[in-house]
Formats: sequence, structure tokens, C-alpha cells
Amino acid sequence: MTINYFWQLDRHPVGHAFVDALSLRTETLAPLRPGEVRIRADWLSMDSGTRMWMSPRTDGYQPPLPLGSKMVGLALGRVVESRDPRFEDGTLVRGFGQWATYSTMLPDTAGMVALDESVADPREHIGALGMNGWTALVGVREVAAVKPGEWLAVSAAAGATGSLACQIGHNLGARVIGIAGGPEKRQWLLDELGCDVAIDYRNEDVAAVLAGIDGGVNAYFDNVGGPLLDAMLPNMAHYGRVAICGLVAGYAADKPLPGPARFDQILMRRLRVEGFFIPDFLHRGPELSEQLRAWLDAGRLAMRFDETVGLENVLDAYGRMLSGGNIGKVIVRLAP
Repeated sequence: MTINYFWQLDRHPVGHAFVDALSLRTETLAPLRPGEVRIRADWLSMDSGTRMWMSPRTDGYQPPLPLGSKMVGLALGRVVESRDPRFEDGTLVRGFGQWATYSTMLPDTAGMVALDESVADPREHIGALGMNGWTALVGVREVAAVKPGEWLAVSAAAGATGSLACQIGHNLGARVIGIAGGPEKRQWLLDELGCDVAIDYRNEDVAAVLAGIDGGVNAYFDNVGGPLLDAMLPNMAHYGRVAICGLVAGYAADKPLPGPARFDQILMRRLRVEGFFIPDFLHRGPELSEQLRAWLDAGRLAMRFDETVGLENVLDAYGRMLSGGNIGKVIVRLAP
């Protein structure tokens, strides 16, 4: 008899009051059904997009989780039991499981994949070589279509996806503007990521700094939306591109938020604005990881991890990530 610990969504959270909305529970694991695979998680990935799954909104990119469900999230760990011949016991895998000690998944619906164990730090499979890396690469290289010498701006630049987008922009020959909150993050963007310009949106006038960019911003990788998008649109170059992969400024709202205040600039500056969602590109994972691994091994790509230990501390880590209290990728390591 194996006991599983898991977080359950009891009610829709208000803002970042997750303690009032989720509870840590236990269960006795049931036998696997045909096709299922069970992993013991070593790490859980904290991702801002999952905040919408806690909301009652039905107009998001995925239906909301029913109340009383286990909270869903990306898990990295090893197979402990399998009824799918593709995944043997002991295999290191990644997939959308639960915020739990043990995650039970149907591999095809959970996006489960067996992982390359030659990677020096296995956490990179939920970092530079995972969906954050894929999102950054597709967004910068394909959706924003960055060219050498252009100006690329990145919001939430000190976060997991944003920090990778900054580095990928540099690797593609762009000049990079990183936008993040607080002097520590601003300095990190300059000193560690090598951004050409770093803006502290909490203490600086973002629009005024952007107005000083000669010729305007050619490409914008947007994780946030809201006021930062309003500051960006009038400061884009003509025929610029905006790649929207996240709207964290509105994830906690139970109703849709108003659109950009400077929507007119999309026409005036002949901008192309495109939203993209990485599950649409999951089938390209091996190809994307090949490029990312080459940069990683060459020292041209790095991920900083903000690691919390213990399943019981998931809500602390998750809240810190959504409130911008982190630098880099927020993960939770499950104690042995």
C-alpha cells in the first residue's frame, strides 16, 4: 500500500490567495489501468499558465480544472510502474501530471516523453530543454522572426522563458532589451544575461526608455500584456512583430481584461501581432531541443533555477513566481 500526497483545487483562488483555494491531501494509490504510467516526481515545474486552469473562465486555452481535482502541473521523475510498454520502470520522463509525490498519467494525453540522461543537470529538462526553452526559441526565431542587428524587447525577462528569450535573441544576433521588476533583476539582466538595455518597470518609465531606442523596437516577446504592452506599441518600429506567449498580468482575473490602450498603433506602425501556444509545437520538441542543447553545451545558454524543497512548500514557490519574486525558473524538488 503506497500513500500519495497531492494538492487539490478546492475553490477558485482570488488573486494570489492560493492557501485559501488549495489543500494538501493524501490517498492510497489505486492500481494502474491499462495504458497508464506512474512516476515518482523528483521535481515539479511552476508555470504561470497553470494559473488560468484554477480560474472559472471558459475562454482560455484549456478548460478550467473542476473543483475537487488534483492540481495539474509538469512533473519530472522516474517511472515506478507502467502499463504502457513504451515506458519501462526506472525511465526518466517528463509529462503533465499532478502536484503530487506520484503522478499517474496517460502518456499520449500528458505529453510524456523519455528523456536523455546525458544532460549534466536533469533539471534542464524542465528548463532550457523543456517547454520554456521551446517557447523562447519558437517565439524569438519564428513568431517574432528576429534578424541580426534588430532590437528585441522581452518582458518578464528575469523569468524562466524570458531569460531564455533574451539569450536566444543574442545568439541570433539581435540587440536585446530586457524588462523586469526591481533593481536586482535589472542588474542581473545586464551582468549575467548581457542585455544591451535593461529596464526596471517598477522604478523606471518604460515608455520613456523605449522612446530612446534609435529606430524603435523591431520585435517584442511578450509574457505579460497589460501596461507593458501599452508602453511598447507606440515605441515599435514600423513593420515590427509582437509575439505573445503569455498574459500574466491578467491570469488572476476571473473575467477578460480590456485590450491594449494603444491598439491604434498596430495600424499606424503596420505591426504584426501573433499569439502562440507551445502545445501546438510539442511534436517539434526533439528538433527544438537539438538547437537548444547545442547552445547549452557551448555555454551560450544558461538557466538559473529558483529551487524550493518539499511538496508542502509548493504554494510558497508558486506564489513567489506569479508575484515576480524569483529570478529564473521556479521549481520544487520533492524530498526523498
